This record gives sequence, structure tokens and C-alpha cells, in this order.
Amino acid sequence: MSIFKQFKEYLFISKRDPNEPRTQWMKYMHGMNRISLLMFLVAVLIVLFKALILPLLNK
Repeated sequence: MSIFKQFKEYLFISKRDPNEPRTQWMKYMHGMNRISLLMFLVAVLIVLFKALILPLLNK
């Protein structure tokens, strides 16, 4: 499975394969992956804001 397909499934952009087995542990793993991906994206946005926007506002 490609990384982009996994991202789309985690963010509910595309549907998962219906033939793939779905266990309780897979639900936990996908939930943790979804949380960590969203936290990473928020951190990237904060770093970009601090690096690009704040210096422009302080002039």
C-alpha cells in the first residue's frame, strides 16, 4: 500500500479496501496513526508560521 493511499484513508479522503480484514488492534493502530499525522501537520504549520509570518509582523 502506498503512503499517499494510507494518508487518504487516515484523513477519510478515500475509502479503505472492503476485503481487508479489520481487527480491533488495527482500529487502535489507525487511530494512533491518525492522531500522530494530525499532530505533525499542526507542528509544521506552527513552525512555518513562526519562521515566515512572525518576522514579517515584527518589522
